[in-house]
This record gives sequence, structure tokens and C-alpha cells, in this order.
Amino acid sequence: KNNKVDNVGGGITADLIHGDSPLSPFYDPSLTPFERVRNSFRHSLARRRSIRSNNSKLSPPEAFLTHISGFYLMKLRVGDPPVDLMGIADTGSDLTWTQCAPCSRCYKQKTPIFDPKKSKTYSTVSCKSQQCQTLRFENPSCDNTTNGCLYETIYGGGTHSSGDLATETFLFDSNLPFSKVAFGCGHNNFVGEGLGTSSGIVGLGGGPVSIIRQLKKYYSIDAKISYCLPPPNSNVSSKINFGSNAVVSGPKVMSTPLVKKEHDTFHYVTFEGISVGNNKLAFKSKESRKTVEEGNMFIDTGSTYTYLTTDFYFKFLSALEKALNGTPTANPEGGFQVCYEKPANGKFNSPTITAHFRGGVDLVLSPEGTFVEVNKGVVCLAMLPDFSNDLVFGNSQMINYLIGIDLENQKVDFLPTNDCTNPN
Repeated sequence: KNNKVDNVGGGITADLIHGDSPLSPFYDPSLTPFERVRNSFRHSLARRRSIRSNNSKLSPPEAFLTHISGFYLMKLRVGDPPVDLMGIADTGSDLTWTQCAPCSRCYKQKTPIFDPKKSKTYSTVSCKSQQCQTLRFENPSCDNTTNGCLYETIYGGGTHSSGDLATETFLFDSNLPFSKVAFGCGHNNFVGEGLGTSSGIVGLGGGPVSIIRQLKKYYSIDAKISYCLPPPNSNVSSKINFGSNAVVSGPKVMSTPLVKKEHDTFHYVTFEGISVGNNKLAFKSKESRKTVEEGNMFIDTGSTYTYLTTDFYFKFLSALEKALNGTPTANPEGGFQVCYEKPANGKFNSPTITAHFRGGVDLVLSPEGTFVEVNKGVVCLAMLPDFSNDLVFGNSQMINYLIGIDLENQKVDFLPTNDCTNPN
């Protein structure tokens, strides 16, 4: 155990900022709010295409990087002396990576690119090391001249990062250093249209190389995180907590079991249906129409929107259309399936939409996360149909909940809150 870490009681915290917030270094004041929504839509679709069916043994879990719209950024300091990095907080991938000098190919990044030569604590990892052996979806290979471990992660839409697997000192909220954290030092990186994008990915999945698992293994920090996502345009940064800081408690907490599946990267839960007002629609899996498949949905901070199977989605839509008094309209941009005119008084009244999960968890979804204004006077539903069987619970639907992913006790906790800066 690292004695220094015992001083914080085994808990750490980092800042979490929405990429579209004025607090974000990637905030572009020239974009209209509608352009930001459209950017996040494009990113969400591309990411969705990139997460192929997890039932296939060979398909790696993938994240997607393009526009920063629709993402939440996590602030880290890496190296000695420490350099600030802003990575996308991604519960759908394991390896944390950042762009590194020298670049054989790098995309434009707002924060300075990390230069390992300037850090006293940077060290590459050998091919025979345990860290290299635990890379599965990152295509590990060996540099025969240096015997160094190389990684390559390939994402949807041509996005990729490759370089050296290395260890480095990481700092989160305090000046407390965590040494020898394995990460990808990417010398060859490409992201779709990602101008002014993040410095990389912070892997918050459940696989061995994720930040959660490394903090547990090397520092005995409990394998649990909690976060609260403020709305995209908010002027607040919130916190992401690890270990003992991540306990979600109180009389209003609702818990659903995490389901272990072949891919330990993804945090799977069992989705049971949706209510529109008092009209409850039960979700049945395709294989057997009578039962719900365990672990049929995963919680994905790296996806902006929630994806439902096509047949269930259209059942949900018809219930929604009956309950809404709105005027349907075509989406001028294409993409979103269902759009309505926003009334002249500016208030779009949606019926209460509640998502149901195993264990009696009923999440009343935030109206601002469920219907987004994509153009002046046009609001669209931020939930989309998907032809695969993988259901995704996206970050728009997590707004105004303190969410705890607890790998120690195999559960996800939800606590409703109106204030992400002070959720408990």
C-alpha cells in the first residue's frame, strides 16, 4: 500500500466539465447552442456505429472521439513536473491515453501536448510486463529493438491512437501523486473532425487497465466511482469521485445490480422498460418475448444519447405521441427521429418519462436532457433507435442524478439531485 494514499482515506476526486460549458477549454463562443447539439448528435451516431455487437468475441469495446460536443471532460495532471490534461471521461473504454510528443501524426489540441522527455517519472513498459499482457482490445505488440510494449486502439469513423504503453505519475484533485499508472502515450493519433478536441480518453471501464481497476490493484482504493452530470450549457463543473469518496448514500438512493458479462469493460445493467406518464411499457428481449435479458444495457458517459432497440423504440414513440399535445415537425437537420415545434411561450411540455431498471429503480428523466432544442423553435427527442441488440444509456439521460458505479458490490446507485455541485 502507498502510505500517502492512506492519508486521504482511500478516496480521490477530480473535476468533470461538459465540453459545451463555458468553463471548458474547448468552448467555442462562435457556435450557436443549436450547432453544439448537432455536433453532439453526429458524434453520438459515429460512436454508436463503432460499438459493434459485444456478443462477438473479437469485437473490442470502442469509444469514439470527434467533436467535443456531448462529452464530459475530466481534468488530470500527469508527469513530474505535472502537465494538465483534459481527457474525455469514458465509462465505455479501459485504456487512458493522451497525445504525446514527438508526434508522427497528431490532431490539433488546445492544451499543450504531453512531452515524456520532460518528465522525471515517465517509463515505458516492457512486452513481458503484466500491464502489457492485460491489454486485450488495444492490440498489444512488441517493439523488437526496445522490447517496449506498443498499443493501438481503433475507434469508429477512422479515429485511432497508437504509441507506447508507459507508466507515469497521475494527480487528480490534490497534490497527491499516484505513481506508475499505466497509460497510452500516443504518437500517432487521428480523430474524425476533432479540431480543438480533448487530449485523449480517461478509461473508466471495468477492465484491468482502466483507472478504476489500477487504483484498486496498486493503491487499494475501492473499485467504485460516482459522478453527477450538470446540463451541457451550465457554468458549473462537477466532481467525479473514486474509492471511499464515491459512496452514494441517503434514503432516496435507488440501486440496480451490475451484470457480469464477457466484456468486463462495459457496466451492464438490466433495463425493464419506460413509462410515458402512467403508461408503462415493458421491454422484452428479442430472443424470448416473455423475459428481459439480464444486462441488456450499458451505462455510457461517452455516448450523448440513449439507444433502444428499434421495435421497442417505435412502441415508445407511439405512446409518447398520444401523450403529447405538441405539433410534430420535420427536423431541419435530419438525424433525430422525432421533433416538435416549441410553443411561442418557450415552454415545451413533455409528459413525465421514467426509465425502469431491475431492482425497482425508476429514473424520472430530466426534461432538458430528453428533449433538446436543435434549431430555433424545434425540439427533438434525445433517444434514438438502433438495429443492434445493445441498449445504451447515454449521458443526456443521466443529467441531475448522482450516479455511483460500484464494482466492489456489483451495483449502480442513482440519487436524484438538482445541484451537481453539491449532490449529497
